[in-house]
Amino acid sequence: MYTLLLRLAAPLQSWGVDSKYDIRRTQREPTKSGVIGLIASAMGRSREDSLEDLASLRFGVRVDQPGRLHRDFHMVKKDKKTSYLTYRYYIEDAVFLAGLESDDKAFLNMICDHLKAPSYPLFLGRRSCPPTHPFVLGVREGELERILESEPWQVNPWRKARLDNELQLYVESDGKSGAERVQQDAPVSFDSRDRRYGFRFVRDAGTVFAQEEEYMTNHDPLQALRGI
Repeated sequence: MYTLLLRLAAPLQSWGVDSKYDIRRTQREPTKSGVIGLIASAMGRSREDSLEDLASLRFGVRVDQPGRLHRDFHMVKKDKKTSYLTYRYYIEDAVFLAGLESDDKAFLNMICDHLKAPSYPLFLGRRSCPPTHPFVLGVREGELERILESEPWQVNPWRKARLDNELQLYVESDGKSGAERVQQDAPVSFDSRDRRYGFRFVRDAGTVFAQEEEYMTNHDPLQALRGI
């Protein structure tokens, strides 16, 4: 087995499952439909294209930095005389390690290449939430649980002293243990005329102690201005 790893971090993220219309809620961790949609966008697929190959990947998440729930509101004008408030929820200042497992290493490597040079802009749940660097961590050899347990803690050093180093894991399962929860975020179709999501089992895989390897980002926000 092989596992593709993504570091999902941004000032704001939002991973909706069942909310629509005036109140748009978010899950406290990334959804499979949201991550698969991100990959499909990177690959240049249209909303009408099949998702079968991507949806077959087994999905898991490790919570490296849980963040805080943030509520924003928007004033929407229905017409010249009518306006109303809508509420949108986000996860603020969170870091997640997401894994996608397959026995097809070439397929995961192809996805990895597309994510590094995406066909469309990428975002974490909503268009106002682009990911920060580093985003694509690469393909590791091993099963999903083991890779999520062993990968170094994806948090800046100055944050670590303020956080609990026990990291929560959530992994997709077959539902046979009886201890899973059911979540409706398995993508079937992103077609705007026939948007559908199936159910999948999610298992709380417990906690692991963070690997205390030095983590640093090489992001330089002023790089584009140098030499001017």
